[in-house]
Amino acid sequence: MAQLNVNGRLRECDAEGDTPLLWVLREQLGLTGTKYGCGIAQCGACTVHIDGVAMRSCVRPLSTLSGTEKIVTIEGLAPDASHPVQRAWDALDVPQCGFCQSGMIMAAVALLKSKPKPTDADIDAAMTNICRCGTYNRIRAAIHLAAGQVQRQAIAITIQTEGGAA
Repeated sequence: MAQLNVNGRLRECDAEGDTPLLWVLREQLGLTGTKYGCGIAQCGACTVHIDGVAMRSCVRPLSTLSGTEKIVTIEGLAPDASHPVQRAWDALDVPQCGFCQSGMIMAAVALLKSKPKPTDADIDAAMTNICRCGTYNRIRAAIHLAAGQVQRQAIAITIQTEGGAA
């Protein structure tokens, strides 16, 4: 029986050591906000924070976690969706299908923790998650909004030039 610190709570799970953290979170703990995308750490849909670092949970075996690491999933970021990144995502209607968005949000939160005022180049370099709907311009705008770098009007202009609704 493994013990994990997930979203501020010690949780027990019964899984083999080679079981990816993603499946422990989804199947054992019922935290389905973290998504399965590719299974090879390329798409980022499974991104969670482990001790504050954004990591792809689909390739992180349970055996590599001692139980002392602090794991945060999208459900633990802010259960009432009040985190500035979640609010920015909502304000700018970032998601289309929404499948990748929990991983995108977790990656964006980690970026803002390390670079509170990121440039477009910083965002492009750090946000390696894949969005099959192509909402990258809105993602960038939402990160700037969450960082407090741009005015809402400038963001609306960016979205309108993208062809979406402001």
